[in-house]
Amino acid sequence: MTSDTTDSTETVETDAGTARITWHRARRPRLVLAAGHGAGGGIEARDLRALAAALPAHGVTVALVEQPWRVAGRKVAPAPKTLDAGWRGVWPALAAPGLPVVSGGRSAGARVACRTATELGARAVLALSFPLHPPGRPEKSRAEELLGAGVPTLVVQGGNDPFGRPAEFPGYGGGRDRAGARTVVGDGWAYDLVEVAHGDHGLAVPKRAGITQEEAVAVVTDAVVRWAASLA
Repeated sequence: MTSDTTDSTETVETDAGTARITWHRARRPRLVLAAGHGAGGGIEARDLRALAAALPAHGVTVALVEQPWRVAGRKVAPAPKTLDAGWRGVWPALAAPGLPVVSGGRSAGARVACRTATELGARAVLALSFPLHPPGRPEKSRAEELLGAGVPTLVVQGGNDPFGRPAEFPGYGGGRDRAGARTVVGDGWAYDLVEVAHGDHGLAVPKRAGITQEEAVAVVTDAVVRWAASLA
């Protein structure tokens, strides 16, 4: 029995420094999912690892991108414009296979994906744990970044995420449920949202939640597999 994926790592020079891409390649790919990490961690995040393990079997090559600040060993993420510069710098390598590229990431990485999607020609955006606002500061909304992505967008959000619970997202109350996702449509914008019940910003669930951590991660991978199939 052969594996569905072959893995490799490459470094890429960008205007923000040296970035690193870890490839998890599908044997018969139809899409590339490029996923960046957040400001508080790297590509070892549970959702990123799970997607890298699950998606190649469904024809999606996963490229986990480490921003230059992380590769350099710094502990504090730089300003958004520097993060965007790093993402722009790796894009040619992400597009090199000649496949449509889904621009994605978790937390700060999701914001980068949204801000640059149209400019870079992304096929779609995957926003994991989108930080809608700083904890306890709902008036500091970043909804404009999400709604301005300009391409099909899937948000996967923990039900207890202090950076923005699903019900806080624009238009959520009027959304339509379909295939496990809530489709939210507004004036000139639309996105899909999947809730991970009881999940926090890292999509961790408490033991009393009635859902195991493995089941919570499966919500993420199953939702992304279905959504990616709709993009092909």
